[in-house]
Amino acid sequence: MSTGPTQWLTIVGIGENGLEGLGSKTLKIIEEADVLIGGKRHLEKVPDNKVEKVGWGSNFDHGVEAIRKYEGKRVVVLASGDPMNYGAGSTLARRFGIEAMTIIPAPSAFSLAAARMGWSLPDVECITLHGRPLETINLYLRPGARLLILSWDGTTPAKLAELLVAKGYPDSPITALEYMDGDKENVIQGTASDWTVSEAAALNTIALECVAGPNAIAWSRAPGLLEQAFQHDNMITKREVRAATISSLAPLAGETLWDVGAGSGTVAIEWLRLEPAAKAVAIESNEKRLAYIRANALDLGVPRLETIAGRAPNALEKIESAPDAIFVGGGVSDMAVMAACWKHLANGGRLVANAVTLEAQQSLLAFHDEHGGEITKIVVAREGKIGRLSGLKALMEVWQLHVVKL
Repeated sequence: MSTGPTQWLTIVGIGENGLEGLGSKTLKIIEEADVLIGGKRHLEKVPDNKVEKVGWGSNFDHGVEAIRKYEGKRVVVLASGDPMNYGAGSTLARRFGIEAMTIIPAPSAFSLAAARMGWSLPDVECITLHGRPLETINLYLRPGARLLILSWDGTTPAKLAELLVAKGYPDSPITALEYMDGDKENVIQGTASDWTVSEAAALNTIALECVAGPNAIAWSRAPGLLEQAFQHDNMITKREVRAATISSLAPLAGETLWDVGAGSGTVAIEWLRLEPAAKAVAIESNEKRLAYIRANALDLGVPRLETIAGRAPNALEKIESAPDAIFVGGGVSDMAVMAACWKHLANGGRLVANAVTLEAQQSLLAFHDEHGGEITKIVVAREGKIGRLSGLKALMEVWQLHVVKL
């Protein structure tokens, strides 16, 4: 419980120019603070005075505990740029409540980079690789794309250049912007194929313009990717059926999917690609297929896909996040699996199950009799050779159950 003024916590964004970039009102807040909390480089920008300085510590939770210790006093947290743009501001607002806070942003790295490049911010993708795998960038690669990227560290530009060459974008211009708005501001430029700087400044922002070569890889985010987009063992939901499945699952931002019997992870991966703010968990018992899932998630730009090794229904107990939607692609013929999925699904949640075998189709009918929903038969035929001629060859028909828990 706060014992001081209602707004006792102020988050101040500062740039490379330190206090010089702050207005008089903000400077006064810093001068009158009881305690300053921040990283080493932020605290070094503030002259020594009577204000107590506390380091952020080795991890985020340590910094939060430091803030909590001084709750009710006049606490100022120093952060980089705009604290609400991939910064600490939103997390601290959730922890302490916005009613206790004042947030004073500085220009974000994205704004500064866009200004240096002459790019319109609404027309570019703004991405952070800080604390995230480099392969996150794969989701955004397409001919002509402009990306502004917060680097993990000084090696990120070189690693990005290597990835771009591997993906077929060797002529893509890369600009590494160092120390923006500071006395040491510097620009490093090159293309992916001729990038020679192994390590830039630790804090850098990358401007990337994707120039596709003849062998460039660019996958649409529309559901129904070609089977060759994935590593698999031929036990894969065909693209036409997968598109219908994603349509039935209907992902929304912030929602979580459980992909039960995930195989090569195609449905969970396409769910994430379609809605980058969604989450997904792939449950699979086969170790080889788990390896496929992880490799596919990296290659298609959704490394945040969580994997659970195990067989449903028991493996479902290992999952911490509650599902908004469940897809059952493997294990439909086991009524215990279907029952467990239904138990974990909250009211309003969607369950979609695909059945190919007679046993699985019987299970769907039984589940439909008990819980309702809608069964759709999906029949796909593809062109194939018939001797010297061509014809349409039917794939195995799929029964799809879609039911909303009420």
